[in-house]
Amino acid sequence: MRIDIITVLPELIESPFEASILKRAVDKGLVEVHMHNLRKYGLNKYNQVDDYQYGGGAGMVMMIEPIDNMISQLKSEREYDEVIYMTPDGETLNQGIANHLSTKGNLIILCGHYKGVDQRVRDLFITREISIGDYVLSGGELGAAVLCDAVIRLIPGVISDETSALTDSFQDDLLAPPVYTRPANYKGHEVPEILTSGNTPAIDQWREDQAYERTKKRRPDLLTDN
Repeated sequence: MRIDIITVLPELIESPFEASILKRAVDKGLVEVHMHNLRKYGLNKYNQVDDYQYGGGAGMVMMIEPIDNMISQLKSEREYDEVIYMTPDGETLNQGIANHLSTKGNLIILCGHYKGVDQRVRDLFITREISIGDYVLSGGELGAAVLCDAVIRLIPGVISDETSALTDSFQDDLLAPPVYTRPANYKGHEVPEILTSGNTPAIDQWREDQAYERTKKRRPDLLTDN
């Protein structure tokens, strides 16, 4: 997979790819992540990428021309499965979206900034708009990092035990069950006996039951949607 991230502030998004799972995925050659500073395609001697909005109002708007030039350049070099725009009014990111995108080959992610992008960018170039929640950030960079993390960890080979990702919360529209590790007894608080029984079928059933009960208590909406 190759992910090209277009941003006016690449320094905001570089660090998540310099450690842990994302770094290992890049080092293994399982994914390429390229940051592109939109200002390289900015206009005039100031490398301008934003301007006042028509009709007046507070906030600057990212201009269409620099974005068009950058996306067109990337598309001249390879084909892309999706051109994603990170925006608060996009569809809310969930596990299903992450699963779907993890099967793709090449992605472009455009990070909004200021008051957003000229609507014509969305109309002409964007194939999918994604939000990470019902709140507004200073820009799309942090949202892009979240999206990349959710997607990249699902690529085969990124996580050493691939079954781990399959048992995460939301994979079966259920929250994950409780998990425990040593010691079995900590200050009188004991691990459920079933987990130390060695009875694998019974343990699997216990986990399934616990996942359902936890979902019913904390996120009943997930059960209603099914």
